[in-house]
Amino acid sequence: MLFNSLAFAIFFPLVVVLYYSLPQPRRLALLLLASCAFYMAFIPAYILILFVTITIDYIAGIYLERSTGPARRIWLVGSIVSTCAVLFVFKYFDFFTGNFVALAGLIGWHLSPVVAHIILPIGLSFHTFQSLSYVVEVYRGKQRAEPGFMTYATYVMFFPQLVAGPIERPQNLLHQFSEKHEFDHARITAGLKRMAWGFFKKLVVADRLALYVNDVYAAPRNFSGLQLTLATLFFAYQIYCDFSGYTDIALGAAQVLGFKLMENFRTPYYSLSIGEFWHRWHISLSTWFRDYVYIPLGGSRSGLRRWLLAVMITFTISGLWHGANWTYVVWGALNGVYLLLGVATKNIRDRMFAAIGLPVGSLPRRAIMLATTFGLTCAAWVVFRAKNLTDASYVLTHFASGWNLHQIGTEQFLLRQMPIALAAILVLEVGQLWPGKFPVPSIVGRLPLAPRWALYASFVMAVLMFGVYRNTQFIYFQF
Repeated sequence: MLFNSLAFAIFFPLVVVLYYSLPQPRRLALLLLASCAFYMAFIPAYILILFVTITIDYIAGIYLERSTGPARRIWLVGSIVSTCAVLFVFKYFDFFTGNFVALAGLIGWHLSPVVAHIILPIGLSFHTFQSLSYVVEVYRGKQRAEPGFMTYATYVMFFPQLVAGPIERPQNLLHQFSEKHEFDHARITAGLKRMAWGFFKKLVVADRLALYVNDVYAAPRNFSGLQLTLATLFFAYQIYCDFSGYTDIALGAAQVLGFKLMENFRTPYYSLSIGEFWHRWHISLSTWFRDYVYIPLGGSRSGLRRWLLAVMITFTISGLWHGANWTYVVWGALNGVYLLLGVATKNIRDRMFAAIGLPVGSLPRRAIMLATTFGLTCAAWVVFRAKNLTDASYVLTHFASGWNLHQIGTEQFLLRQMPIALAAILVLEVGQLWPGKFPVPSIVGRLPLAPRWALYASFVMAVLMFGVYRNTQFIYFQF
C-alpha cells in the first residue's frame, strides 16, 4: 500500500481509531493484522516469504540465547545465511548469473544464462537488515531474545517503516510494542504535522521534479548540457524529498500510534564534507553498515591498509544493497573514494584555506565546502540514477555542452511545472533552514490559535492543489 494513495487515506485513520479503542492486550494483534494488510496490498503471496524469514530469525534468536559455545555461532551463521539466501534469490540471482555468463564468455566458455525473472518483494532489503540486526544483537548479548512470536513479527512488519525504513534496532523499537500508549493530543498532532510535511516533500517536490528528471534520464543523448545539469540538480532534490518524505510520513504515522522511530535524515545537503553527508543521509543504513560491516572489518582502529579496505568494502556493499546493477556498485565505491580522498587531502585543503585568509568556520570557507560536497554528491547521483554506466558516462562528460537557455525543457514544463517546482524547493529550504537557529515549527506553534490553524489549513490545501497524484512509488521501495 502506498502512503500517497486513497487506500492509505482510508486505512490509516481506521487503524488509529481501532488502536485507541481497543484494550492494550489486543492492540498488538491489530498492528500485526494491519501490517499484513498493508504489505499484502502489493503482492499478497509475498507475505509468505516474509513470514519464513521472520520464523527463522525468531527461532534462531531463542536458541542463540539458550545455547553456549560453538552452537551459538552455528545458530548465528545459519540464521544469517538463510535470511541472506532469500535476499540473494529474489534480488541478485539474475544479476550474478548474468555477469558470470558474461565473464565465462571472455575466457571462451559459452554458457546459456539462467534467468529467473522474479519480481522483487517490496522492501525486502529493509526488513532483511532489520531481522539481521536483531539476530546479531542477541548473539552479542545486547538484546534479550523476544519470547513472543507475535511481538517479534510485528517488530519486523510494523507497517509505517516496513518497506523503506528506517531500519530499526531491537533495542529502540522492540520494547515499545509492550508499552501502553495513551491517547495524547499533542503527540498525535505533532505526528500528523510531520506526515503533512512528508506528503509535501513527496507529492509537491519529488513527484513534480520527477516529471523532468524521468524524461531526461530516459534518453540523455537527446538533451543538452544545460538540460542534463538541471535534471541532475532536480534529481538530487527529488531523491532527497522522496526518501526523507517517506521517512517523515513513517515517523509521523508511528508517532500518532505512540511509537518513536529513529531519525533517518538531518539536512544532508548542508554537509561540509562527504563524511558528514553520510552521517546525515539514510542514517539507519549508514549506522547499520558501520556496526555490522565496517567495525567487524577492523574500522579505524586497524592499520592503514586494513582501514582503506574496510572503507571500500563497506561502501561497495552498500552500493550493491541498493540494487542489482553495476551503477549502484560504482556509486557506492565512488562514495568510498570520495571519503578516502577527503581524509587524505584534509591537511592540504586546510593549508590552502589558511593561505587565502579563510579561517575555520568562516562563511566563505563553509560556502566553498558546502558547494564542493553538494557538487560531488550530485556527480555520484548521476551514476545512481542512470540506467547503465554508459548513460552515466555520457551525462558526466556532457554537462558543459550546449548551454542554451531556450533548451531547458518543454514549453509545458517551463510554463506550468517549473514555477511550482522552484517555489516548492524554496518552501522546503525555508522549512529546514538552519535547524535550531530558525525553527519554523516552533515559530508557527507560538502563533495564536486562529492564524496557526489557518496556516495549517493553507499548507494542506497547497499540498492538495499542487501535488502530483499518479500513485508513484517511493524510489526506495525498489530496494
